[in-house]
Amino acid sequence: MALSVTLQVAHVSTGQLFRETIRRGGPTGQAAQQFIEKGQLVPDAVVIAIVRGWLEDHGNRPEFIFDGFPRTTGQAVALDAMMRERSLPAPVVILIEVPPEVTLERILGRLGCETCGALYHATFDPPKRAGECDKCGSALGRRADDNETTVRERLRWYEELTLGVVAHYAKAAGLRRVDGCRGRQQVFADILRIVKG
Repeated sequence: MALSVTLQVAHVSTGQLFRETIRRGGPTGQAAQQFIEKGQLVPDAVVIAIVRGWLEDHGNRPEFIFDGFPRTTGQAVALDAMMRERSLPAPVVILIEVPPEVTLERILGRLGCETCGALYHATFDPPKRAGECDKCGSALGRRADDNETTVRERLRWYEELTLGVVAHYAKAAGLRRVDGCRGRQQVFADILRIVKG
């Protein structure tokens, strides 16, 4: 079961926010699209604008889960400021630690339904029927940027950029670490303990 369902809070995937922004069009969507199509990281200014837009529309409740944000120290600083602007508590930041090769295997096996958003994995959580969503019957697909070259490049960026976010929140004592190589239920239970505090 998803953490957001258990806690009854919004799950905000930056990847989904990017896709929705691109579908809506406009300058921000066009800016995001040009980087995503090349398999490059979307610049901080664009990411922050997209997240700020989501917070303006939905951030009236203090509980939500950001998935994939912040990815850089600049984004972390911006998130801290946006939380203060809204008188929201400092974020609880969870680092799920997984070695790069395991991450690669997990990403390359991802399958998603564009119709209902359900997620699967070719090895660890396959659909009942190959290529078909269990929930709505639509075709499943892989994201265009889920290929080995792009994923390895994103892992390199992670080493260069995201480790600064880890240091930022470790310094602020807001970082919690979880071993992501164990079973899904164990990881889920650890995260649930942290957020319920």
